[in-house]
Amino acid sequence: MSVEAIARHMPAVLTLDDLSVMNELDTYGHRYEMSPEGALSVVPSPEFVHAQIINDVIGWLLAAGWTLKQVYQAVGLRISGRAGGAGGRIPDLIVWNRPPVPRAGWMPVTDVALVVEVISPSSKATDKSVKPDEYAGAGIPRYWTVDCDPANTVTMYELAGDTYKTCLTMPLAWVLNTKPSDHLG
Repeated sequence: MSVEAIARHMPAVLTLDDLSVMNELDTYGHRYEMSPEGALSVVPSPEFVHAQIINDVIGWLLAAGWTLKQVYQAVGLRISGRAGGAGGRIPDLIVWNRPPVPRAGWMPVTDVALVVEVISPSSKATDKSVKPDEYAGAGIPRYWTVDCDPANTVTMYELAGDTYKTCLTMPLAWVLNTKPSDHLG
């Protein structure tokens, strides 16, 4: 499809239902996300190292007793804006306190314990400034980022009022040698 065709057929206002269809039909592995204010983001497919980091975190959580019904990759979350509106984000990893009730479309943030984003060059600005504000505004209690630097540096944030405060910054290997309960309450 050409750029002209996309521009010609793009609706004037995108909805989360539109984003769901776009994500479903994309044959290139892009993720389509939208801020609560309506700004569209098109994110390329994650690279191998990205998936490897998430798999390491999932294995760590499962070994500590979390279940596959609580830990999900690349699931769409409905993010309500501070000033109204609703957006949709697709975090790299979502951990729920208890298994969510499956539903079509974008999942509510109810009972989300943690959202993890792996920082890549194409997502750095969004993952470090935009998403923390949106996730905090939606009331998600913990947000972690993992940099794709040699140490895979993890930065753990915890909700303090309506914003996140930095709790810890350390290499992923160090985190994986601790217990999830040390960081997730």
